Amino acid sequence: MHRYDLISCHDCGVLHMRRPVRPREKALCVRCRSVLYRGIYSDASRMAAITMGAVFTFLIAQFFPIVQLDVGGYSTSATLLGAIRVLWTEHMEVVATVVFLFTMVLPAVELGSLLYVTLSLRKGRRPPGFDHLLRAVGIARRWGMTEVLMIGILITIVKMTSLAEVIVQPGVFAFGALTLMLAIVVSFDPKILWNIGEHLPGRRRAAQKTFHYAALTKGAPLLACHACGLVESLKYTVRHQYCARCGARLHRRHPDSIGRTWAFLLAAAILYIPANLLPVMYTHSLFGKEDDTIISGVVYFWTSGSPALAAIIFIASIVVPVLKLAALALLAWTTQRRSRWQPLQRTALYRVVEFVGRWSMLDIFVITLTVALVRFQSLAVITAGPGALAFCAVVVLTMIASMQFDPRLIWDPIDTHGEKHV
Repeated sequence: MHRYDLISCHDCGVLHMRRPVRPREKALCVRCRSVLYRGIYSDASRMAAITMGAVFTFLIAQFFPIVQLDVGGYSTSATLLGAIRVLWTEHMEVVATVVFLFTMVLPAVELGSLLYVTLSLRKGRRPPGFDHLLRAVGIARRWGMTEVLMIGILITIVKMTSLAEVIVQPGVFAFGALTLMLAIVVSFDPKILWNIGEHLPGRRRAAQKTFHYAALTKGAPLLACHACGLVESLKYTVRHQYCARCGARLHRRHPDSIGRTWAFLLAAAILYIPANLLPVMYTHSLFGKEDDTIISGVVYFWTSGSPALAAIIFIASIVVPVLKLAALALLAWTTQRRSRWQPLQRTALYRVVEFVGRWSMLDIFVITLTVALVRFQSLAVITAGPGALAFCAVVVLTMIASMQFDPRLIWDPIDTHGEKHV
């Protein structure tokens, strides 16, 4: 058995032997039913073409205006970078930095790395830095939020129609196309690209270590890399073991997973109170100054005849953060007690928390665009409030808390009935 034929489940740690699957099929873990990998068209030329198209669309989306407002002889328009600059000048540097990273830097890292890798694979070679680039793709993908930004743009457009004449600009269409293209690009799993790289002519026949099935049945200690999926033997002679393929630090379980989860979770819970009580925006107009909280924004859309948008904001900004806090607390508490209660359902709950975590940033993106657009000098100006900073911190902290939690701890007290796991 070649070591690249082994794959460890990210959520429960059970070892599987890799089997080929057809495009649009997926391989599931036999124990927790999580997706191990998906079948894709492993045509490097096709991957490179789609990624290159996404790169060009990304550039158009970033540098072309998103929307223009006309009212009372005044006209304003905003690009994403311009909106971030406005936040920065209003002393919201932390929020501006977070939006800049999640919507510009990290998607650029993902697309740039994928383009470089797929163009090289198309020529039948592994480029310099192949392993580190694919590792960067995995990290950037967990934090990039283009699809959330697109929904935020649509909500902002609807909100602005009651204030001014709205003229849609090319940036909106570019972001819409980019969202669809990224849905395809996401299928280019870095772990699959690693395997494509390892199967290049002459690569697989290189001096590689091979695992024997007899060693597995005798309980040989193994470690799985969470970054690239490579399974390696545990080395007792070294203090800190690193992945031989991508260089990531190897652990049997995330160090102090439960303690770190509780720490970030508690910080997020404390900040959630001011995030909802403090104003997220200030409106300065001829009629005076008005403070807007998250709840008042939901009420505004509901009373203005947009109940669907009110429901989206309420779910993303109120319901999802509360449920995330409650779900992570439940997972941390039951795992700390080494509970055997419903491990399959708790693992599924963890996957849901990871998936919905980014959608709470929706309100922050709406605030970013609104602040940049409503700048009509003496008529009306909207600025960001301290509630935006607190809410942004809540979203980031809950996402970090879910990443610190190691779902394999859920299954450690469970009898595996002879299943091999790492």
